[in-house]
Amino acid sequence: MSHFTPKLWTFIKNGYSKELLRADGIAGLTVAIIALPLAMAIAIASGTSPEKGLITAVIGGFFISTFGGSRFQIGGPTGAFIVVVYNVILNHGYDGLILATLIAGFILLIAGYSKLGQVIKYVPYCVITGFTAGIAVIIASSQVKDFLGLHLEEAPVNFILRWQAYFMSWDTLNISAFFVGIAALLVIIVLKKFKPKMPGYLIAIIICSLLVSLFQIPVETIGTTFPEMSTGLSMPPLPVWNFEKILSIIPSAFTIAFLAGIESLLSAVVADGMVGTKHRPNQELVGQGVANIASSLFGGIPVTGAIARTATNIKAGGKTPMAGIFHAFFVLLFVLFAINVMAYIPMAALAAILFVVAWSMSEVHHFTHILRLPSSSRIVMLLTFFLTIFVDLTVAIGVGVTFASLLFMKNMTQLVDIKSEGRRGENTSESQLSGDSLGNDALLDDVEVFRIMGPLFFGVAGDFLDMLKSIGEDPKVFILRLRLVPYLDATGTLAIENIVKHCHEKNIFVILSGVQEQPKKMLEKTGVIITSNQVFYSPNYKASLKLAKNLMTKDYN
Repeated sequence: MSHFTPKLWTFIKNGYSKELLRADGIAGLTVAIIALPLAMAIAIASGTSPEKGLITAVIGGFFISTFGGSRFQIGGPTGAFIVVVYNVILNHGYDGLILATLIAGFILLIAGYSKLGQVIKYVPYCVITGFTAGIAVIIASSQVKDFLGLHLEEAPVNFILRWQAYFMSWDTLNISAFFVGIAALLVIIVLKKFKPKMPGYLIAIIICSLLVSLFQIPVETIGTTFPEMSTGLSMPPLPVWNFEKILSIIPSAFTIAFLAGIESLLSAVVADGMVGTKHRPNQELVGQGVANIASSLFGGIPVTGAIARTATNIKAGGKTPMAGIFHAFFVLLFVLFAINVMAYIPMAALAAILFVVAWSMSEVHHFTHILRLPSSSRIVMLLTFFLTIFVDLTVAIGVGVTFASLLFMKNMTQLVDIKSEGRRGENTSESQLSGDSLGNDALLDDVEVFRIMGPLFFGVAGDFLDMLKSIGEDPKVFILRLRLVPYLDATGTLAIENIVKHCHEKNIFVILSGVQEQPKKMLEKTGVIITSNQVFYSPNYKASLKLAKNLMTKDYN
């Protein structure tokens, strides 16, 4: 049950010292300073108001650190959800988003308790890179309007139509907004290069807000864009949903759950690599589920582990999950006592922050690295990338994983070697090489030998059966060498069953030579090994030849 024990509880049980408290408090404050502008910017880009992002940072950050399986994980809203959240709100309303987040939370709970925490190993990295880079392009594209101060009532969701709308509104360009955005970008980039430990996002927001306020620069701010922004933290009443609404929102819920699970596990793996610890993947999914359920109940948006904030937590000296709880506490203080200050933040500055976030998400170095790999990896990544931008994120993930799986199976079939070694009496060289001294090779002229190297699965089972059909005159003994077959699936098992059945009808003895553990279990479950006195199991090829000789010199019928 240790796999389902939150990391926080482990530290509390083992004792929590003042030194840990101090380190976690400082790290929590550092991460909170970075999380404040990010949470607001991500919420606005997602099609909702900035306080929703702050609520999500508070609730999600608290519950992920309390119930998660990672020592350093920091939870909150992330850029990966922007596209999904925006589309859900557009198609189903905000109540649809709350429902999707709630269902996603329960999906993550089920995934965690079903021990699916290792699922990240089965999602190809080229797929992850492709849709992450695609999301980054969409995020950056969605911020052009605010960065340039364009007067556009509502930018279309479609990528091409959005850019058409931008060009058609080019004459409404606000030079002041553009320079405010440039100023924010410069502050972030310069601080990141020369003072990386300083909270560049927050400093850029403060400088740009002061400039806009002091010099009355005519640009859009959070206050003018969201004049009815609510304050404080409260649990809103849950909307009334019907069965039809629930059915329509389920695909989006699975997408949210998938993204939350993948990003949180990726973040936990990154944290382990930085410090040398080991997270509990199944409990991490459970913590993500609890956090998303809680976020939906408070009217927040989807939440997951944030890689950048988690890394910042480690660099700031965080030691236990209490750092994430402190981070949530400091953000809560801002929501309760300083949320009105947000009204002075220029939208162009938030757009600049999201440009930097998008660039970081894109992982250009990984993208270009995969472009230099064999064509199959390039194709999968680019397919996922373009489908994410031009079609839909859910479609991109599904098609990317499916296509990668098909290419993997194709490559696996090329590694499998199914070879007929002919009649044993004609293959004296192998007898000499293997040290077999059986004598009377003519006696073994009626022994047919087949060897399989590699996994026998549905991708190659058909080739195996086709090769068997090429056998000429029926032998008296059929030896199937399986020592180099590490894996056997249901189709491969059926192929061997068909061989046994065919040989049984023709009174041909079958010897299965050197069967490994997994194939042996599969064959035993189907009764292939334990059948009649015409099917035998032999530990190795030499023993198979001796057995074949005995079968033909003695009467077994």
